[in-house]
Amino acid sequence: MDLVEIAPTAKPPVAKIVNLGKFLYQEEKKIKALAKKSKPSELKEIRLSPFIAENDFNTRMERVKEFLKDKHKVKLVVVFKGRQMGSKNFGYAILRKANDIFGEEIAVDSEPKWFGRHLQMIISPRTKARKLKGEKNVKDEN
Repeated sequence: MDLVEIAPTAKPPVAKIVNLGKFLYQEEKKIKALAKKSKPSELKEIRLSPFIAENDFNTRMERVKEFLKDKHKVKLVVVFKGRQMGSKNFGYAILRKANDIFGEEIAVDSEPKWFGRHLQMIISPRTKARKLKGEKNVKDEN
């Protein structure tokens, strides 16, 4: 048996008389169990074109819905090629249309930004906590 300090920062410090090997094993087991339960959200990417057909757009939005349902963040990227760079407003329209489809279900993490020939926006599913925080902000503004 060993004297193990459990909480050194507590006043007074907490110590226990235990088998050190068994104690370390149990602590490691607790950490692994917590790691299993927590699933990090992934960033999924959906590529669009500024002149995408309606059915293609709807298919991609269905895919985005699946990602959001699985609690993943989604990066919507509008890729411009050649002379399409002269029609940047179509890219903004595509992203605005996607934003309108999901409405209150999503939170926009990153507004549309240009990265070379790509216009991208990052969205994530809106959780209850975010909804409440958003509602408070609306009330504060009125």
